[in-house]
Amino acid sequence: MFPTPHRTARRPLRPALLALLAALLPLLAATVLTAPAASARTQVPAATLTEVTDFGPNPSGLQMYVYVPQGVTAHPAVVVAVHYCTGSGPAMYSGTEYASLADRYGFIVVYPSVTRASKCFDVSSPQALRRDGGSDPVGIKSMVDWVTRTYDADRSRIFATGISSGAMMTNVLLGDYPDVFAAGAAFAGVPFGCFATTDGSEWNSACAGGTVNHTPQQWGDLVRGAYPGYTGPRPRMQLWHGTQDDTLRYPNFGEEIEQWTDVLGTGQTPAATDSPAAGWTRTRYGSTGDRAPVEAISLQGTGHNVYAWGMGARVLTFFGLDGGTTPQPPAGACKVTATTSAWNTGLTASVTITNTGTATVNGWRLGFTLPAGQTITNGWGATYAPASGAVTATNAAYNATLAPNASVTIGYQATHSGNSAAPGSFTLDGTVCTTG
Repeated sequence: MFPTPHRTARRPLRPALLALLAALLPLLAATVLTAPAASARTQVPAATLTEVTDFGPNPSGLQMYVYVPQGVTAHPAVVVAVHYCTGSGPAMYSGTEYASLADRYGFIVVYPSVTRASKCFDVSSPQALRRDGGSDPVGIKSMVDWVTRTYDADRSRIFATGISSGAMMTNVLLGDYPDVFAAGAAFAGVPFGCFATTDGSEWNSACAGGTVNHTPQQWGDLVRGAYPGYTGPRPRMQLWHGTQDDTLRYPNFGEEIEQWTDVLGTGQTPAATDSPAAGWTRTRYGSTGDRAPVEAISLQGTGHNVYAWGMGARVLTFFGLDGGTTPQPPAGACKVTATTSAWNTGLTASVTITNTGTATVNGWRLGFTLPAGQTITNGWGATYAPASGAVTATNAAYNATLAPNASVTIGYQATHSGNSAAPGSFTLDGTVCTTG
């Protein structure tokens, strides 16, 4: 048996002590009221989609959902995955593979979710198109801040990706917060500022229809104007678009390329062109590797629903979050000579490819961009796709092997609208070739 505790008779509190407590209670109350909310530092359950509230300034009332993998790394990277119109954070979670990729690589995924009736992100208002101006970008920036505080995330590895409305928001986030995001990937979007309105409308028909056209510098100035005076590094951009997009028309893809190549100072000529999958044409600007400043993927015959399962892994490669990088091929391993013979509205081109490297090439793809107004009507020595713009010529069965110092000549016929020049640059399997 336990001994009975000794009870001490209670004594009345002395008046002086009562006065002291009366003075202290307001101070204690003030201290409690001004202390940081527990949720601001409380980590969420691992391996489950969790809503976080009170994450910081949120002028447009967005919801924040976050996925933290069981094996989250120390100082993790953060990927913000932004949904499409009519979507939600949970829909983006279940409809893309970023959570499963997070399980593999240890980064954290943030899923912003719109609460307004349209379920579209604000990429139109003047508030959204300037740094800390208000509306959705401010709320998303607060979500990033919450994750970096709570998990001591790596501030140099914050990324954004989105689909449709989320792709437009990806463009906006990279423009408003170039010091926050390292790179973005936009699926079926439009350039920063293209959807701008001043009447409170969320929709810009001219932009959606692909009729808004600016020079690269004008597009770039819109981005630079979102954060006046900023002179630091700019985030890299990966762009995806289907040629048959009837919601945000395909010309927006070219305008996005013009905008981000100007912002990143790469120029308009691709450093590499290839076809990583059937019907795809990929152009890279500024370098030829997996982390080029700008990477653009055009999907022949694809509509607005351009995103497909598996593309998230390619996004991670561009972001550099997949655990490795593909070495850039050495420049100067090939030489291309191209000439044209023109008449009225047509031309014939002859292209000679020489392997100037030391290893045999077994199977090759030659990338080049046709001058504006040219369309290939037929060709020989290779298959050509697409017929205009950024073209990939793929070897025929009989000329697939190129030994060191060996050459192969291919050619094509094309129509033109006045410019009958040959392409100015070429890549062979991603390697920039010398010309002459």
